[in-house]
Amino acid sequence: MPRILVVYGTRPEAIKLAPVVTALRRTHCFETVVAVTAQHRLMLDQVNEIFGIRPDHDLDLLRDRPNLTGITAGTIEGIEPLLAKHKPDMMLVQGDTTTVFAAALAAFYAQVPVAHLEAGLRTSHRYDPYPEEINRRLATVLASLHLAPTSNARRNLEHEGVDPASIHVTGNTVIDALLQVHGMHLPTTEPALDRIGGAERLILVTSHRRENWGAPMERIGRAVARLARRYPQAKVLLPAHLNPIVRESLLPPLEGLDNVVVTAPLDYVDMAHAVAASTIVLTDSGGVQEEAPSLGKPVLVLRETTERPEAVEAGTVALVGTDEDRIVDTASELLDEPDRYFEMARAVNPYGDGRAADRVVAALGAHFGLREPPEEFIAPVETEAEAESRRHRRAGAPAMHPALAHLWWGAREQRQQRTAANSPQN
Repeated sequence: MPRILVVYGTRPEAIKLAPVVTALRRTHCFETVVAVTAQHRLMLDQVNEIFGIRPDHDLDLLRDRPNLTGITAGTIEGIEPLLAKHKPDMMLVQGDTTTVFAAALAAFYAQVPVAHLEAGLRTSHRYDPYPEEINRRLATVLASLHLAPTSNARRNLEHEGVDPASIHVTGNTVIDALLQVHGMHLPTTEPALDRIGGAERLILVTSHRRENWGAPMERIGRAVARLARRYPQAKVLLPAHLNPIVRESLLPPLEGLDNVVVTAPLDYVDMAHAVAASTIVLTDSGGVQEEAPSLGKPVLVLRETTERPEAVEAGTVALVGTDEDRIVDTASELLDEPDRYFEMARAVNPYGDGRAADRVVAALGAHFGLREPPEEFIAPVETEAEAESRRHRRAGAPAMHPALAHLWWGAREQRQQRTAANSPQN
């Protein structure tokens, strides 16, 4: 039975690997060992708890190694003895974090093949995003099996000379994770979410990326403050990253604005509900770019580039960068013009269909000669007839996976119930 060592360290990795770990254990065709570096400590633990994953090994790196150099060295040093102990037939890593690159390098040193989930994402700008762009390029060089989320990612890999036979297009497991969380029927736990219940319109904002630290993030903060003043009946929800550099840049312009709700980072369940309840999303996060279109939410990406161009091409995501006026003008256009909003809230999700984890397991099985390779994920394309049909039913839920539509309606009903509860008549 092939032994798979699954390694991850951050919340996004945990979210996207959780469905795969679940699927691997369900098949009983693989022995699965899970190791975490804890590059994110608290947020990582929250995700593992939600999905019922108890790591076999916890390197707890961030305690003593808070910077990129320390995380890289600590991951290599921590993974090396695990490779010697378990002698895995393959290591599975996900995405573009420092944990991914360093763990893959440690596996290469031990001559253990690497499977790279979410392979092939590119901006072609080495410092944007930083350090993720280089991390994922290096992971590609080190990997033997490339699990690309989309056909565009496959093309990127083939353009770089990767053997097409080693690439499988699986869809993105972030959609699988959303569906699993929906099926758990977990309530929200952040009390501040009740404060947004009476808002007819909710602007959800997240910003934390290193390339935005300093002046770019200050511009984002000023833009959000202008939007809050321009739309006093709307609520702004900003789960602020705990990094002091982020908070010192982003939060000062928002002080004293009654319709701005700042919280600590939301756990995964609360964040899923917040996205579902939102009107528009402003973010520099990669994962949110994938999740929000699944729920019919227009996304303004607070970056100059994106490694996820599929939603931009589909029209559900717009790159606005960090220019203050551009952020305000684009968000205002969506909030003021229903036709423009409708065009972006199309919910044609190019990233997944909820079966990516099964395709990943099938690809691993095919690598070891245990089963046939999976059929590739093909992103849906909305027809003109479907678009016209939805144009006449704007008040209804967007076209999406039935379970995600249920999450959308549930968030809407919660908002309506909170609105009624906060009414002066009650």
